[in-house]
Amino acid sequence: MATEAPTKKKYNISVEATLEVIGGKWKCVILCHLTHGKKRTSDLKRLMPGITQKMLTQQLRELEEDGIVNRIVYNQVPPKVEYELSDYGSSLQSILDSLCAWGEKHIIREYGDKSAMLEDNGLNRL
Repeated sequence: MATEAPTKKKYNISVEATLEVIGGKWKCVILCHLTHGKKRTSDLKRLMPGITQKMLTQQLRELEEDGIVNRIVYNQVPPKVEYELSDYGSSLQSILDSLCAWGEKHIIREYGDKSAMLEDNGLNRL
């Protein structure tokens, strides 16, 4: 029996394609941190204490496979690996900015005081 060529996925609405790449609990958070420059895995883990090492590694691999982040391996001992937004990933900047702005408005609407609800980590405008 001849095998058929795989059919390309059809989306009902284009936002599905976006969410397929950046959806989930952690990907947008990772990308927001990378908009502020290259980060090592340990930096990201420190900035995101709720994520497991396994999940962080998985999410970074998926973002790399989708061409959103670049993995930079330095030839040194001990080994050093950094992640940065690719040029393609940088095209998400305005989306990420909009998500952050909406999140701030939502926090203010729901809780009144965003400084009580957001970490003071340099990424938030408190």
